[in-house]
Amino acid sequence: MDAAQTMTHSFAMKSYEDGSRHVRQLLSVVVDDDESVRESLPDLLREFGFAARAFSSAQEFLSSDCVDETSCLILDIAMPNMSGPELQLELKHRGKSIPIIFITGRKDETIRAQVLKQGASGFLLKPFSETVLLAAIKTALQTNGDYVARGI
Repeated sequence: MDAAQTMTHSFAMKSYEDGSRHVRQLLSVVVDDDESVRESLPDLLREFGFAARAFSSAQEFLSSDCVDETSCLILDIAMPNMSGPELQLELKHRGKSIPIIFITGRKDETIRAQVLKQGASGFLLKPFSETVLLAAIKTALQTNGDYVARGI
């Protein structure tokens, strides 16, 4: 078993209304047109201690009730109809500042530079290790500034 799986992950979200701390399970969302990724990645995220949902397309995610609840978005680059970078821009257009970790099987430095310039928190090449994914999620949540990680 990977050492990352044995860690406990507790996150606290600072409330902007009263300044108090509320502990809640963070929702990590996977958007990928590859069924095997949609089946395996949420299971891994749950082992890490996160709530997890998966969607097969950007449109499916946008029409869900998860957009406002998403703490971290794990997003494939190449998908039909609306690509990952297009979803990133649409979320920005809607005023949503969700930390995004892009995943892809294709090494493309131009796309990598583009999505990072547009505010992505991370960019991972498939296949990636559990430890690398967990580190990317931790960085994304800390970069967002709304979350404080404990127990990692």
